[in-house]
Amino acid sequence: MSSYAIASYPDAKEITRLLDDLIKKPIYSIRRDVLEEYEREYFDKKCWKSKEMINVAKELIPGGVQHNLAFNHPFPLVIEKAQGCYLYDIDGNRYYDFLQAGGPTVLGSNPPQVREKVIELLNECGPSTGLFHEYEYKLAKKISDSMPSVEMFRMLGSGTEACMGAIRVARLATKKKNILKMGGAYHGWSDQLAYGIRIPGSKWTQASGVPRRIFKNTREFFPNDLNDLERKLKINQLRGGTAAVLIEPVGPESGTRPLDFEFNKGVEALCRKYGALLIFDEVVTGFRLGLGGAQGYFGVSPDLTIFGKVVAGGYPGAGGLGGKREIMKYLSSGISGDAKHKKALVGGTMAATPLSCVAGYYALCEIERTDAAKKAGDFGDKLILGLQKLIDKYKLPFVAFNQGSICHLETVGTMHFAIDWSKPWKIRDIINETSIRKREMEHMGAAYTAEGIITLAGSRLYTNAAYQDEMLPDILERFERVFQNVEKLQ
Repeated sequence: MSSYAIASYPDAKEITRLLDDLIKKPIYSIRRDVLEEYEREYFDKKCWKSKEMINVAKELIPGGVQHNLAFNHPFPLVIEKAQGCYLYDIDGNRYYDFLQAGGPTVLGSNPPQVREKVIELLNECGPSTGLFHEYEYKLAKKISDSMPSVEMFRMLGSGTEACMGAIRVARLATKKKNILKMGGAYHGWSDQLAYGIRIPGSKWTQASGVPRRIFKNTREFFPNDLNDLERKLKINQLRGGTAAVLIEPVGPESGTRPLDFEFNKGVEALCRKYGALLIFDEVVTGFRLGLGGAQGYFGVSPDLTIFGKVVAGGYPGAGGLGGKREIMKYLSSGISGDAKHKKALVGGTMAATPLSCVAGYYALCEIERTDAAKKAGDFGDKLILGLQKLIDKYKLPFVAFNQGSICHLETVGTMHFAIDWSKPWKIRDIINETSIRKREMEHMGAAYTAEGIITLAGSRLYTNAAYQDEMLPDILERFERVFQNVEKLQ
């Protein structure tokens, strides 16, 4: 078993204090004249092919792009090559890749050890047959061997699908309807879970297009607050009980609001006390923190585990649901002869394709063989230490921290706000403030990009095992060129 990516767990209380201070201060962001120069001299002149292609794409594709992570200021880049820790755009510009497709590429982008197996599969079988392939079993066995709580595993097409399936299974297994999720956490874009996303207390406000009645059985609790969770569990007892509690184990939005180390065990104890299933969303943490996932690191045994991204090795078909046998019996396909239990309605014609299962299996094998999660985490530690020194050097209010290879560089603290519905007169102000700060995240992200660094929304950075220590001085020098052009906005 490979080791874990987190060498030293961050002090969640201290980070929270720093983030609390950050959102009370004026906004610090890239100087407007420097941003305009980046837009003019870099994006317009050196990325003109990307700009031209996106303008054409807008005629057919809403917004010009099709992935949430690609909506970047001043326009999305068109990437034509990904290799290791680098991305290359259509204009030939090279970037350090800290987006990492949202997290799945623990080994680095397009690793040859996985690619070669995929090519062999394509030559022999093709990407999909609609029937069973041996690597469906091999991948499920690899995951089950890595995570003891995953006694059974079902491959799906995405993390969103896995979250939807988990809710249906939980309701069948417990005969209860209510769901509790951590405020601010993202569990895909399905109707019932588009509740309380991005910032705690947001309820339905971020769920345009979803009728409010859909959220009748969904509630949120405040992150890192066991008392609030227990209070909601008690309330639900009067409303038919709680089928499941869903959490991101390092905190909402991949740990942007970090949790105390013991919090997960506290949630597990409350779930047992009130008869609710514990669902771990390990879409990001699964195999990025180590083969045992966040549950192995924290010593918790969830009833159901949601997978995404890496279970297909960065290839399509990146999702799955695993869990304990007595729970997973409510999830099966048509061949099950067990008529004692109703089965959750879960589909996916293109789930568990030979291509996705081969890629996922060999990616996990390679992560284990090379101890990739630990290597990626070690580089994350060094990157954050370097960023913290730059923040101190330029006396900026920014907050940099990490959970292994999941790194955070908070410049404006957009997702650290929370909505308090006991003070409704403040809700509009908070929404307006987060909108302003979101734009500044995008501006900082644009500055990083112009300096050759691609991040997730200008505030999150994923490292991988392809990063080498000798790259660090160059990376930090690029960040420094941005930091030295930051000022307090009036």
